[in-house]
Amino acid sequence: MTVRLFAAMTILGAAPLHAQAVNDYPTNARAEYVFACMATNGQSRDMLDRCSCAIDQIAEVLPFEEYVQAETVLRMQQTTGERAGIFRGMAQMTEITARLKRAEAEAEILCF
Repeated sequence: MTVRLFAAMTILGAAPLHAQAVNDYPTNARAEYVFACMATNGQSRDMLDRCSCAIDQIAEVLPFEEYVQAETVLRMQQTTGERAGIFRGMAQMTEITARLKRAEAEAEILCF
């Protein structure tokens, strides 16, 4: 009986941890993604649902901290100047953005 109780507590305890890990994206970050996605793909209710689905899928794959790092690198890669060159040439920066691009590709398959 103790083993069953432990197993039940483990299962019940694991669910909130997983949910918390998936929901580590602040609401404003999710909203910003959805607004940008809708600006690109259309301002319809269908796109609202699809773009919301996409950020939810990205959040399941990529922790928020990594998402912020990748977004920062992508924005810096678009700037000009000598200082921005470090964001374009380093392998570490490429890997950071590659993880986000993989997450976005998976979200596109599942949501669009």
